[in-house]
Order: sequence, then C-alpha cells, then structure tokens
Amino acid sequence: MSEDLFEVARNCLPSQGSGDSKGQLLSVPKRRHDSLVFCEVLANSGAAAAFAVDEFFHADIRNPHTRRAYRQAVGRFLSFVQSDVQTLAMITPAHVGRYFDQLDVSSTTKKLHLSALRHFFDRMVNRHVIVLNPALTVRGERTSSSEGKTIEIPPTEVRKLIKSIDVSHLVGLRDRLVIALLAFTAARVGAIVKLRIADLRIHATQPTLQLHEKRGKVRSIPIRYELVEFINAYLVRLSGTDPGHALLRTAIGKTKRLTTSAMTAADVRCMLKRRLADAELPNHYSPHSFRVYVATGVMWPSLVFLWRDSWFRAILRHISEPTMCREFRWR
Repeated sequence: MSEDLFEVARNCLPSQGSGDSKGQLLSVPKRRHDSLVFCEVLANSGAAAAFAVDEFFHADIRNPHTRRAYRQAVGRFLSFVQSDVQTLAMITPAHVGRYFDQLDVSSTTKKLHLSALRHFFDRMVNRHVIVLNPALTVRGERTSSSEGKTIEIPPTEVRKLIKSIDVSHLVGLRDRLVIALLAFTAARVGAIVKLRIADLRIHATQPTLQLHEKRGKVRSIPIRYELVEFINAYLVRLSGTDPGHALLRTAIGKTKRLTTSAMTAADVRCMLKRRLADAELPNHYSPHSFRVYVATGVMWPSLVFLWRDSWFRAILRHISEPTMCREFRWR
C-alpha cells in the first residue's frame, strides 16, 4: 500500500469550483483504485466518510509518526474486511475481533492497531458516518514491560567508536558530533536531528543545549566541555551558520560535503551502522543504546555521588523515571 490511504477521500470531496454544490456534500463517485484494495469501502460510505477520513489523518493527528502508524493500521484492517463489507457501517465488532485473531504481530503492535481503529471509528461516529464504534468493545491483549530491551553499548566501545572516525573532513566531524551528542546528552535521536544552530548556548560559565523533545517539551541541559570542543571543530568547517539552519545536515553522496537539509532519524541510524562496521563493532546497537549507556553504564556505579553533580542531575531529569527503573532492573 504505497499510495496515501486517503487519496480516495480527497478525490471524493467536491471541488471548490463546483457551482451546483450550494454548500452541500456531493455524492461520492465510485472509483476503482487497483493499488488500494479497500477503496470501495470508503467510496461506498459517502462523502461524509471521505471528509472524516481526511480530517482524521490530516487535521486530528499532528504527529507524523503517529499518522503513519495509524494509516498503516487502518489500511491493513480495511483491506482485511473489504471482501465481507461494502461500507463502513457494515463493520461489526466481530470483524475487528477476527482481524486481531489472524494478526500475526507482537502484543505491542496489536495495542497500537486497536488504538488506531478506536480513534478512527470514533471520528466516523462523530461525523455521523456510522452509529456505533465497532472497535470500542473489542478487548486488546494485556502487556507490560518491566525490563529494558535496548542493548547497552559499553563505555569502551563508545570511546573506540568515536576515535575510529576520520575527522579530516566535514562529514567525519559531523558523524563524531552526532555520536557524541547521543552519548553525552542521552537525548533521543528525534531531538538530536531537530537541533538548530540557535539551540547552542556556548557560554564561558556553563554551555547548554536546548532540546526539542516529544510532546512539545523544550529542555535546556548543560553539556560537557568535551562536547563543546566537538561542536566548535564542526562549526569552524561548516558553511552557512545562520542561527535558523539545521545543525546536523545530510551529505552530498561521497563528496565529503554537506547540504542545507537536516538529517532524519533514519539517516542517523544508517550512519551509526556504517560507523560501527568501520570500527569493527557489533551492529546490533542503535541510537537508543546510548541512552541506556548514560542511564546505566555511567551513572549506576556511583549514582549517589553523581546525583550531587548538576550535569548528571539534569541528565537524570530528562530521562523519564519509568525508563530509569526498567533499565536499572535490567541490570
């Protein structure tokens, strides 16, 4: 399902230049999209359904990651029921239950799919496309995590990884800075790639870094002077240091030059795997492994002493308490 789920919904909406609509929703034309096996279910449900689908994914859900996950879940469900139903109103709780019976995924993924379907059909109820939410009464599998699953990268391998990077060119300086940011700040990779040059506060007394975390949280954390040295070495070679520009940028092929576009989380993961291979280290580590490294590998041996240090207090507070508890129990 490579095409957008609601391409059908947009095609079903009346055009703005239609003179005979008079503010009323037009009937939905029956279209056949071979790449979307579930399009008939949406098309047959009327223009109100097309409007609700477009509203749900484009207006109600603002997080792009949630939007993508929910779109995949709804698309997979509609492709499952399209042989039994013609409209959304014909979907029953039994359809939802049978869908989860045959869904061969983990319990966590099933919870995500159930959440997506409940929210999706709730929007359909609000827009009077259907009367009742068929996913509301379906019970999901219970799951809880008491142990961390992320593999920790040992401190010795962190040092080996950083030292193995060739910093004679700009791409090497960037990669070293990315890994140092992950290892020294315990920030999520999503917050790292959002960094702008203006987020750096390099003062003589206490340099800080402003992180834009999940759910709109903005945190300023102190950074060590080792990281400041990496930042300065990178900025000296970087062209275009406007405060609004992205700090970490994509590379132009193998030219050792950078673009003005910001790196994505996927770019960081690919870069890390490549650097791990160059350093002859295991490739099962991920950017999240550095958060475990900071939360456990560094702080666990002398937690009481480190709590007195303002830098470690800031790091501890910007890692959630449930995450800390899971990682400590893992040890």
